[in-house]
Amino acid sequence: MTTAVSPNVAAHTGLDPLASRLVKVKDLPWQQTRFAGIEAKPLLVDKASGLVTSLLRMAPGAVLPDHEHVLIEQTYVLEGHLVDKSGPDEGIECGPGEFIWRPAGSRHVAWSPRGGLMLAMFQIPNKFFETDGRVTDISGALWDALWGSVFSAKA
Repeated sequence: MTTAVSPNVAAHTGLDPLASRLVKVKDLPWQQTRFAGIEAKPLLVDKASGLVTSLLRMAPGAVLPDHEHVLIEQTYVLEGHLVDKSGPDEGIECGPGEFIWRPAGSRHVAWSPRGGLMLAMFQIPNKFFETDGRVTDISGALWDALWGSVFSAKA
């Protein structure tokens, strides 16, 4: 039985555990993240395994600060572009119709100088490195408290 859900999709309530889940993406609300100019539409979230699939929309100039991809991360750019602002691949740009994936342990700062829309898939959420030394997830919660036991089970 799955523990995955599509947040904000009331039509899934009461479905048979093995039924397909149709998500009408246009009907989902954009959710502002804690990072200026970055919004998300979570499509699938499985807290038990850490699996997350989400649309990300970045306004022109928006920056996704210093973060690590704990396990493989995949991004397909639908519109605009995504650029590595820092890290080992500084300057690499992924544009419309292009796909980029990042190995477990890779770390960088990403930005979209002119804006973009991406489909992002995570095996477990990113770690964000705060200036005060805390390590958080995209919501700002302490990463180890939410995801540490999930990651340990996968390792």
